[in-house]
Amino acid sequence: MEKVSKTKFEGIEWVNIEHPEIKTMESLARKYKFHHLDIEDCFSEIQRPKIDEYDNYLFIVLHLPTEMGRERRIVQSELNIFIGQDFFITISKGNKALREIFEYCKKKKSAREELMASGTGYLLYKVVDDLFSDCFPMMDRLSKEMNDMEKSAFDITNQKDMLGDILVLKKDLINFRRIIVPQRALIAQLEHKNKKFLPENLEVYFDDVVDKIEKIWNNLENLKELVESLQDTNESLISHNINNVMKVLTIFSVVMLPLTFLTGLYGMNLNDLPFAESSASFLIVSGMMLGVVVTMLLFFKYKKWL
Repeated sequence: MEKVSKTKFEGIEWVNIEHPEIKTMESLARKYKFHHLDIEDCFSEIQRPKIDEYDNYLFIVLHLPTEMGRERRIVQSELNIFIGQDFFITISKGNKALREIFEYCKKKKSAREELMASGTGYLLYKVVDDLFSDCFPMMDRLSKEMNDMEKSAFDITNQKDMLGDILVLKKDLINFRRIIVPQRALIAQLEHKNKKFLPENLEVYFDDVVDKIEKIWNNLENLKELVESLQDTNESLISHNINNVMKVLTIFSVVMLPLTFLTGLYGMNLNDLPFAESSASFLIVSGMMLGVVVTMLLFFKYKKWL
């Protein structure tokens, strides 16, 4: 359901739209003279991050990681931004972090003065900076998940196969990295865009955002390497456990082989078999079988197969 919220400070209007409808976007296009292709991009399901520059505004498409569902899996959230001299319009499908920034700005005059008094370019910097800062708690959560799985993987009393949990974590990291990769180049472009909206003194600020994204990327690279190592370790442990099971089953099979031979031999009902006519034949044959078992187990122990 569409939600449109507005706040103003010193001639600058910030409009935040969640789940936009076509009528609202067409109204904005007429008011601010937005290109119709940009309006179409706001409704496109498949859109790449980009910056389109016009005489009176910039149109920016950002992709951000966000958490979804009770399991808090990492998915992509799209944010569309129209920025001009006196307006700042954000369009999303309900980005939680953006909503918190906007509500904070709307409720407190001091926040509006801090974010909007220096122009729309500075407001863009603060919004983008806060949105990417929100990535660090997500990475901390993924790091904690991996540390917990690492402890379980190296716990000799834990026999649980952790492959499913590792693959879920690996999928989150893949999605995270796929979202962050194109943002690195896009934010770097903001340093060189139309100076009417992004004054030169903001270059150092956006350079700080680029550094933050690089830090996020480096952390994701480290997590990727660690989760791959954890997967290799888990597979090695699974293989080791399977080998132990196969060793036990093989020992049972080898021990049972001569016993099967003896029971088959004495099951042929031949009168000339050794001890067949003896009244203690059952005890004698049972003793032979027990002796075979003990001898084989001692041999396996001598060879250190047990």
